Formats: sequence, structure tokens, C-alpha cells
Amino acid sequence: MAKVSAEQLGSEPIGKLLIKQAVPASIGILVMSLNVLVDSIFVGNWIGSIAIAAINVVLPVSFFIAALGMAIGIGGSSIISRALGAENKGKALKTFGNQITLTLLVTISMVVLGLYYVNTLIPAFGGKGAIFDPAKIYYTIVLYGIPFLALCMMGNTVIRAEGKPRFAMTAMIIPSVGNLLLDYVFIYIMDWGMQGAAWATTGSYILCFGYIFWFFLSQNSELKISLADFGLHMPILREIGSLGFVTLARQAVTSITYLLLNNILFNLGGEAMVAVYAIIGRMLMFALFPVFGVTQGFLPIAGFNYGAQKFARVKQSIYTAIKYAAFVATLVFIGLMVFPAEIASLFLDSGPDLPPEELAVNTFVLEHTPAAMRWVFAATPIIALQLIGAAYFQAVGKAVPALLLTLTRQGFFFIPLVIILPNFMGELGVWSSFAIADVLATLVTGYFLHREIKRNLTGA
Repeated sequence: MAKVSAEQLGSEPIGKLLIKQAVPASIGILVMSLNVLVDSIFVGNWIGSIAIAAINVVLPVSFFIAALGMAIGIGGSSIISRALGAENKGKALKTFGNQITLTLLVTISMVVLGLYYVNTLIPAFGGKGAIFDPAKIYYTIVLYGIPFLALCMMGNTVIRAEGKPRFAMTAMIIPSVGNLLLDYVFIYIMDWGMQGAAWATTGSYILCFGYIFWFFLSQNSELKISLADFGLHMPILREIGSLGFVTLARQAVTSITYLLLNNILFNLGGEAMVAVYAIIGRMLMFALFPVFGVTQGFLPIAGFNYGAQKFARVKQSIYTAIKYAAFVATLVFIGLMVFPAEIASLFLDSGPDLPPEELAVNTFVLEHTPAAMRWVFAATPIIALQLIGAAYFQAVGKAVPALLLTLTRQGFFFIPLVIILPNFMGELGVWSSFAIADVLATLVTGYFLHREIKRNLTGA
């Protein structure tokens, strides 16, 4: 796989460049997603379906804190890409140093608060009844590793902003493989149950951090920062904050979505219904990996060329990214529509030797998941426009439209729909809200992206 330098982002043919950027990103996301998927399969088969539901309850809290690192990473990486495009390496170095300091300060503070309010947060996110105890075990252990995960997510976006997608891919693969190996040791061999699952996850974060730390110390990175770069600089912090807030807001809304769905589904069908959503949630992370890979590959290309004022290349990168992402999204859609029952059966043991209560839960989950999955992914072929459109505004430093478009799907459409529709349609109201929100958000994003291209990129 060819190596990509920062300078090549402004000179190579867009199609070839996007493949170079998107393939490693897709592979990295695939391995991470497979990690989540296989981890859930291991937990479901070796611990039980309630354990899957418990992990699903914890995810929004831990992911939100980790997303602070991703927000700082993406916000700062947009600055770094444009600074490298404008040949302002000093600003790129100062930005990276500020990213590290800010990530440490914010995530450690949030972890302290997260541990203090553990007994309040878990029930609020749907950790009720039989789910509470395993959720608390998993949450407490995983939270210790969240600062490492936040630094990894921040560092990974910077690696990609440097034009080094292969290293970013490796940084995503290492914790995924590590987590699966540790799962096998801690859960299957040592029989640690939920504690084993949690320590495997935390250990994988530390492995990832070790690799990223090595990368920036090695000759592979162009960003060699000094102690002075760690000092917080308000203009850079404001720019990181305005752009990073887009990512943070998206994750905050995602966490609210988990909170709502876990509680709504618990009221509709108890722990079993929460387990249905847990499986679908894993597929939302896994199945769309190539679309997310194209989006990740698109970001540094758009940012670098916008910083270099090569607007024709920016416009070409938008159209090419949408075309590629739409193609792979359609393939994903076909697979999910044809094989939903087979996918659901991978997660659970439905053998006759199970205790009656667990067998009843698993049977319910296997019966309800296929139809739910078809509804949730019904609009998948059109989401490429939605994702690339929002990513464009973030890549070029336009924080306000990036924020609004990022919040459109879940914040403006999905949350109101999922609050209202189940009152009239029950379980179907929950699942159909996904597809309706996707269609509406894609229409809105398409309008604003088309207007932006006509105003600022046409004729460049």
C-alpha cells in the first residue's frame, strides 16, 4: 500500500488519493468494528445476553468521555491539515501540543466525575433490574482506561492529518486484536466474567496508546513538538473548540439517543428488548465501516486543498467521496436486508442447555432483531451524502454549518421521532424512526452542500 505524504494531498489525482486514504481508514474501522462485534459475540455466548445489554448501557457514558479526545483530535486536525497546506508548520506544531494538554485535562476530570456519579448514571442510561450489577462492574473498570482511549482517538486523527493513513490504520488494529486476545484469556480461560470483559477492553486502550506514543517519537511523524507547544494558546483553543464541538455535540446527542432508546425499549419489552438494540447498535458500528472509511479518508484531502486554495480539487473530492461511499453503502444495505436473521443468530447461544430464563430472553431477541434491523438500515444507500456533506464543512473549518448538519439526523429528527412514534406504533415506532431521520437529514444536507459548492467552489 503506497505511502502518502502531506504534499501529495495537494497534487495526486483525487480518485487515487482517496483510495489511498480511505482503504487504510476502512480497514482500521473494519478491524475496530469487528472487535466490537466479536467482543459482543464472545460476551453473549460466554457470559449471557444480559451482559450484552449491560455493555450497551455503559457505552454512551464511556464513549462520550472518549469522544472528548476525538473532538479535540478532529478539531485540531482540521487546523493542522490546513496549516500544512498553507506551509505554516509552526501553527501545526502548536496545535498538536495544545491538543495533548487539553485532552488530558478534560478527560481526567470527566473520569473523576463519571466514577463519582456511577450509581446515578447507570440507571439513567437504562441499567435497571438485572442489568445494573454487571453494568456497574464493566463501567468502573473501563472508565480507568478512557483517558488512554481519548489520547488514542486524538492522536489517530493527527496521524491521518499528516497524510499517514497506514499508521493510523495500524493504531486502530492493535487495540482490536489485543481486545479479542485478552477476551479469550480473561473470559474464557480465566473465567473472570464481566470483569474479564472490562479488563480486556481497558488493556486494549493501553496497547493503542503505546503504539501512538511510539509513532510521534519516531521519524515517521513530521510533528516534533517542544515543551513550549504544550502551553495552552487561546486563539488555537478557540478554533479547536469551535470545530471539535461539532464532534462532541454529535457524541453527546448519540449518548442521549442511547439513554432514550434503552429506557423506551426497557419499558416496551424489558431487558430482552434492550438486548435487541445492543445487537443492532453493534451492527451500526460494524456494517457501515467502508462508508466511515471513505469519510475519514476525505477529511484530510478536503482540508489540505482548501488550505492551499485549490478549490477545484476540493469540489472534485466531494463528488468522488460521495460516489465511492454511496456504492459501498448500497452493498452493505443488500447484505443486511438479505441476512438479518443469520446475523442476529451469531450473537447468542440458543441451545437447550441454557437456563429457562436466559433461553426465553435469547429466543425473544432472535425473533425481534431481524425485522428491527431491516427498518434501522432501510435508508443506508443514501447516507453517503449526509456523512460527506457534514464532514466537508468540518474539514474546511466552517464550524456552524458543520455543527448544524451533524446534529440534523439525531438531534433535530431522530430524537423527536423516537419520543413520539412509539406512543402510536409501539416497537415499530422505534425502529422506523431511524430510516425516517436518515431520509430527512440527507435532504437537508444535500441542500446546504449544493449551495456551498455553487457559492464558493464553482469556477475555482
